[in-house]
Amino acid sequence: QVQLVESGGGLVQAGGSLRLSCAASTRTLSDAAMGWFRQAPGKEREFVATISWSSGRTYNADSVKGRFTISRDNAKNTVYLQMNSLKPEDTAVYYCAYKSGGSSWYDYWGQGTQVTVSS
Repeated sequence: QVQLVESGGGLVQAGGSLRLSCAASTRTLSDAAMGWFRQAPGKEREFVATISWSSGRTYNADSVKGRFTISRDNAKNTVYLQMNSLKPEDTAVYYCAYKSGGSSWYDYWGQGTQVTVSS
């Protein structure tokens, strides 16, 4: 069982920045991947970014490329999402997720943190 605890959400004006954090309870992350997803009111949950824990390779959704950066801190078992140049359409609940090495999709999810961008 992996527990994920997110933090860092809040209210920010358009053009501003926020950094989300997600701390994972497990110590064994070498073959795992972690990702960020978001869900806006009335919409389905969508992929934002993912990072391979071993290689550090990242992949971002087109909607956030050039604005959001996913990173990790191995020593802290924590993944971050740096969000710059925020837009009102980025408003959503952001979820952290963990995918085990042998899984085809994410196995564990955090509780979510609200990000609200005002115009």
